[in-house]
Amino acid sequence: MSGESPTLAAFVARIWRSDCLARCRPSTRQRVESALRTQILPTFGARRLDRISPRAVLRWFDDYSQTAPAGANRALDVLHQILNYAMDCDLAPRNAATGIVRNHQPPRTRFLSREEVRRLHAAIAAHRGRGPGRQQAEILRLLLLTGCRRGELTGLRWSEVDGDLLRLTDSKTGPRPVFLSSRARAIIERQPRNGSPYVFPSLRDPSKPRSAELSLWRKVRRQAGISDVRLHDLRHTFASHAVRCGTPLPVVSRLLGHSQARMTLRYAHVSDRDTEAAAERVGQAVAGLLDSVRAP
Repeated sequence: MSGESPTLAAFVARIWRSDCLARCRPSTRQRVESALRTQILPTFGARRLDRISPRAVLRWFDDYSQTAPAGANRALDVLHQILNYAMDCDLAPRNAATGIVRNHQPPRTRFLSREEVRRLHAAIAAHRGRGPGRQQAEILRLLLLTGCRRGELTGLRWSEVDGDLLRLTDSKTGPRPVFLSSRARAIIERQPRNGSPYVFPSLRDPSKPRSAELSLWRKVRRQAGISDVRLHDLRHTFASHAVRCGTPLPVVSRLLGHSQARMTLRYAHVSDRDTEAAAERVGQAVAGLLDSVRAP
């Protein structure tokens, strides 16, 4: 390593953003920029790359993990990538984020019952907000009606809307279609067209999409009595109800835009439960017939 090492903020601004971040998908860049803005730059931005110690990174990671273990994992990944590239550029002697054990995130799939869906719908319908609040309510409805990921809707462009179809150009698994029900299409069609390229534009700068932050979610889920439900669980709920309606798993996989069929298999047990219940009903019906036949 030759010369004085730059600060992390200078390295990110002058080198890493253009060499690395610019090659990422827009949705990925949005998540990375959030981690940079809220965690990495405030904590390590003023430090020289050769002065960032493993102990300092571990202390920051442990503190952040107390309130947001999943967010801490994502931010640690970003910091690790930055420091790796700094080493490749011969600007850092080591990667101080190496060797830190990420927070264990057990698989968790939560589905809303029919009653919970009704309560959530009522809580959203009771919201009479304007501007950002109205936008958020509409996005929450669409998340439940389409099974889309949050970023696919907050960054949705009018150019991606094609009648009963959304032709997403930047989903997690690449370009994919999203088929709209009449209810979902009506929500999109009633959004005001004010010259912005985005269906849900920023109210401060319509040339940009609205923030991915949906603070209304915390309010309505509390009112609906489902405080343990994550926003992403609306996607799981869409899938589980599709299975309950008899939709084959390969079709559910296409509806969700899964790149691998195994990702959809988590919903197979939903179908199994309904099949088991059906078997019990049939068994009871047949048993009733048997009981009605008198022994000779």
